[in-house]
Amino acid sequence: MKSKQGISRRNFLQMGASLGMVASLGSFKLANATQAADYKALVCVFMFGGNDGHNVVVPWPKLSDGVTPNPEYTTYSNGRGALALAQNKLLPINAGTKSYGLNYGLPELQSLYQQGRMAVLANVGMIVQPTSRQQYLAQSVPLPSQLFSHSDQIIQVQTGAPNTSTGTGWGGRTVDLMASNNAGTNFPVAISLNGSALFNTTQTAKSASFQPGNYLDQNAMSMYPASAGTARMIAQQEINALNSGLPMITAANQVMTDAVQLNPLLKGTAGGQNILTPFPNTSIGNQLKEVAHLISLRSQLAIGRQVFFVGLGGFDTHSSEAYDQWALLVQVSQAMSAFYNATLELGIANQVTTFTLSEFGRTLQPNNSGSDHGWGSHHLVVGGAVNGGNVYGTFPSLILGGNDDANNRGVLIPTTSLSQYGATLARWFGATDSQLNAVFPTLVNFPLRDLGFMA
Repeated sequence: MKSKQGISRRNFLQMGASLGMVASLGSFKLANATQAADYKALVCVFMFGGNDGHNVVVPWPKLSDGVTPNPEYTTYSNGRGALALAQNKLLPINAGTKSYGLNYGLPELQSLYQQGRMAVLANVGMIVQPTSRQQYLAQSVPLPSQLFSHSDQIIQVQTGAPNTSTGTGWGGRTVDLMASNNAGTNFPVAISLNGSALFNTTQTAKSASFQPGNYLDQNAMSMYPASAGTARMIAQQEINALNSGLPMITAANQVMTDAVQLNPLLKGTAGGQNILTPFPNTSIGNQLKEVAHLISLRSQLAIGRQVFFVGLGGFDTHSSEAYDQWALLVQVSQAMSAFYNATLELGIANQVTTFTLSEFGRTLQPNNSGSDHGWGSHHLVVGGAVNGGNVYGTFPSLILGGNDDANNRGVLIPTTSLSQYGATLARWFGATDSQLNAVFPTLVNFPLRDLGFMA
């Protein structure tokens, strides 16, 4: 939050893009803001490229006696080949009578799991209805369109719709339902720190995209004498208020007006409540640090519900996966842990839930030093309200060509739908059961609507 980026003629258009949908916000009112009755936030951590869940959560190599080889790990190792993680590269976690290992790049998240603050969701993916291998091979059930396509699956996972884009994201639709919780604010309640994100595109609620550390300062207003700067500012206000009758110019003027009004609020995230928790100086670390600072303004802005989107790319690991994925998971683990610690510092750990998404998983069987596009994958949920220390859903069979394999390469057919995953989070956020079907169009096809990982 210490870095600053001003507005110049050259970066004006970039600023406009970063503001995203800020042009629809109108005036920001703080003086009449009233304290929201309660506060909750959902924070989506998106792993772009298709994170390989096969090397995120692994059956532990030994059974409970610590000596007998675990046949599930043996199956995993045989199918995974050179990409298999040995026991010395796994961090142990227990889930009832079973034991698993997390990737050795996730020590901070292992600690949160052991504290009961993180849960694992096994084999989640976009499916229209419960689907078996036989049904998939026979094409006897409806399937998501363009499976294994990055662009299509990114859209589907963020919208929650398996075939066409809804134009809004399931995060955005969820926060749309919370209008009464946000009645006292005009500040954005759906915010992306990773460019324009379909996940938190709303229909009615205010949304925006920001850049970490960009306070929208205007360097051109710092002049000598001060009266010259004041005159320039008045002139800018007059220009912005001018009704040209041209929609594009009107929209551009509104973006500038909103940027000027947002400037002191964004600077307040640094000058307001000082967050002492250290964050890693990485892309994902800086994004989550900015989320923490924005959340610290919740009372001042009278916000009751917010959704956030952050992202990290590089997970399309067709080669060099062993190191590349580990290095990326290190960043994710450190950033998510720092963010959870910041929510503890802010006293709202029970009110903020962070969860991972990715467009799809990858094949168990490698292609030399990497893996190909898959389907189901494992995801992680962190927060004070998480019923952690457990693995939810059905951990899949890892037999190549087995019951959970869509082909013969270990492409997992999801045993838990994205709709069930998202609906559990949305219910905790405040959505009623009757509202969930409107947020997740395929949820009606799944009898279990709450997976139980949220308190």
